[in-house]
Amino acid sequence: MLGNFFKKPADDMDGRIPPGQTLTTRFPVLTYGPTQHYRPEDTVIRITGLAREQTFTWADLLALPQTTLTYDIHCVTHWSKLDTTWTGVRVTDLMEHLQLDPAATHVMQHSVGGYTTNLSLEDFTRPENLLAHTFNGEPLDAEHGGPLRLVVPHLYFWKSAKWLTGLEFMAADKPGFWEVNGYHMRGDPFKEQRYDDDP
Repeated sequence: MLGNFFKKPADDMDGRIPPGQTLTTRFPVLTYGPTQHYRPEDTVIRITGLAREQTFTWADLLALPQTTLTYDIHCVTHWSKLDTTWTGVRVTDLMEHLQLDPAATHVMQHSVGGYTTNLSLEDFTRPENLLAHTFNGEPLDAEHGGPLRLVVPHLYFWKSAKWLTGLEFMAADKPGFWEVNGYHMRGDPFKEQRYDDDP
């Protein structure tokens, strides 16, 4: 089903294309469960676990510095989309407003509908990561995680939770939804870390 939408790259384009990926000109929709629909102003991000508990409303998030970044994204289902542009709050800017326990090493993302996925604190706090509300200059569609999703472009895209509602800081790694069901705990596309028995 490569057709007009998916294309096998002739090479890795100077290291931009992970092994086993095809390029797509569209933005495939892959979600466990139904698409969630709610108003942006109903967005609330709850900070829990090994951190001072607090909440960020939609207005709170928009009051933080807004950043636009362009990068490639990669899905575990073997597609990659190049030069995608996102706008939102850098995780590093959000972190300036959090008070973490020094014992925190990992974070669990929580979403509307009960979806979860884990990240190490090192992966979570990279400067390119965004709490994104805009894609290619337009408000993020619900099917792609709008009003707000995390974007972690250096890992497979299941690690970028749609419809984000919470960040739970933890003292150890713990599997989220897909990790419990056999996916890799980290998900580096350049190491092809798709499943839990991949290196």
